[in-house]
Amino acid sequence: MAGKRRKIIKIDEEKCTGCGNCIPDCPEGALRLIDGKARLVSDLFCDGLGACLGACPVAAISVEEREAEAYSEKQVMKNIVKAGRNTIEAHLMHLKEHGQKEYLHDAMKYLKENNADFPLEEFVKRVHSSHAGGGCPGSLSMEWGEKKEKEAGKTREDMRVKSGSELRNWPVQLMLINPGAPYLKGADLLITADCVPFTYASYHGDFVKYRVVIIGCPKLDDIEFYIEKLTGLFETSNPKSVTVLYMEVPCCHGLVSGVRSAIRKSGKNIPFCAVKVGIKGEIVKQ
Repeated sequence: MAGKRRKIIKIDEEKCTGCGNCIPDCPEGALRLIDGKARLVSDLFCDGLGACLGACPVAAISVEEREAEAYSEKQVMKNIVKAGRNTIEAHLMHLKEHGQKEYLHDAMKYLKENNADFPLEEFVKRVHSSHAGGGCPGSLSMEWGEKKEKEAGKTREDMRVKSGSELRNWPVQLMLINPGAPYLKGADLLITADCVPFTYASYHGDFVKYRVVIIGCPKLDDIEFYIEKLTGLFETSNPKSVTVLYMEVPCCHGLVSGVRSAIRKSGKNIPFCAVKVGIKGEIVKQ
């Protein structure tokens, strides 16, 4: 079958370390670790939407447009069904979040026609009630917290956390920070996705204290600008350490890979730590 030009992922073998972080983020099964490197095993399985990009710690994966064999939802579903319910749901949500209505229709049709072990009707109801608008999972509308507290008979005053600010620098927004600011030199830096302080209740006490804060959003801002600015900042200030706080939504991982890229480009040996925060305020990974 002749190929046609479409978007498809590209892996830079020089950069790839073979860590395998990208494999779980590709429910379609297009990626495999072969000879110590991540490989695209078939154009048929890659939808070109780039769900794997944020998982790569060295930015070895990109999306390019080239001649490739047409993506086949049917072939993908044959593999996904074998992997079980969790993988099926991850794939359906992946299609839903990227607005791929035709692929999603084909996937659900396959599940029905093949009597797959998956609660499709329940899934459809749940998605339509909580995620009817589609789009990025970071934009999913949800509610918890005060609603639950009210049900438990607690008041707003009961829920108020009284504590002082630990912030020691200004400005904090990366777009505004001067890379030559004196407070950056030899500092312990806390680079935070800007949703984190609203999500993690103990943000100041657990992370801000004794650190210099820099915040940004890899989804709404230019990540390449971030990388260039941070590279210069690391070269100039030679920080003592860098901690990155980011949200569990896929788009937020770009902050981690961006900071890592900047450290490498700066040529500095800076201790690095990344902490993932769940949307309900828990530490997911440290």
